[in-house]
Amino acid sequence: QVQLVESGGGLVQPGGSLRLSCAGSGSIFSINDMAWYRQAPGKQRELVASITSGGGTHYADSVKGRFTISRDNSKNTVYLQMNSLKPEDTAVYYCNAEIYQYFGANSSPAWGQGTQVTVSS
Repeated sequence: QVQLVESGGGLVQPGGSLRLSCAGSGSIFSINDMAWYRQAPGKQRELVASITSGGGTHYADSVKGRFTISRDNSKNTVYLQMNSLKPEDTAVYYCNAEIYQYFGANSSPAWGQGTQVTVSS
């Protein structure tokens, strides 16, 4: 059916950078909004950043000025460039997309499996 596969997580020191990628595959006609969420241990999943099909973006206050979301519609891929990372950015990061599987279909949400980001010295 539809798969979202994330990559790019890892261990980084405070102040460092990482770039996450999430590629969609399978039965995809087009993709509407795409987003990155994160969930830290003991906390609820929260929206980090989102991007519309036209490129409009939204960021959580905690990441504004440090993170940049972008997408390549030709590759069904969304990216999250994370700079000036802080220990409080440590979490599992999930990508999300509203997917149309065929022309005229209603969109349905899809989630990636998550990728761990750890910011620690």
